[in-house]
Amino acid sequence: MVLCYARRIKNIHLMKEELTVNEIIRNIEAAQLKAEVPVFHVGDTVRVHAKIKEGTRERIQVFEGTVLKRQGGSTRETFTVRKNSNGIGVEKTWPLHSPNVEKIEVVRYGKVRRAKLNYLRDRVGKAAKVKELVK
Repeated sequence: MVLCYARRIKNIHLMKEELTVNEIIRNIEAAQLKAEVPVFHVGDTVRVHAKIKEGTRERIQVFEGTVLKRQGGSTRETFTVRKNSNGIGVEKTWPLHSPNVEKIEVVRYGKVRRAKLNYLRDRVGKAAKVKELVK
């Protein structure tokens, strides 16, 4: 009986020292978090500076549009930005903590009452505008 109890205590100590798979993944993701993330919300007009690799060269491309949605949490959080380019709607989705996103500038703050602005996809011209939030 005493021997069995000693094995159980030894196993418990071994379990405490080992990291579970979830803890290992959480530690890796925590290392990839950006130190500063700009504050922006759904409906805001943002300017995203994204790194583009073309062969051996790397350049920064600016994408300006309205934030349609933010989803996920912690390191896996993503945001979608939509703009009209020559009459065609273009949407791009980036991870918030991606090293390919150089910086995010908020051009103007929007006043919306929805968490996801999927209805903007069907609208054209002035109907696709979001009211500006006056502070």
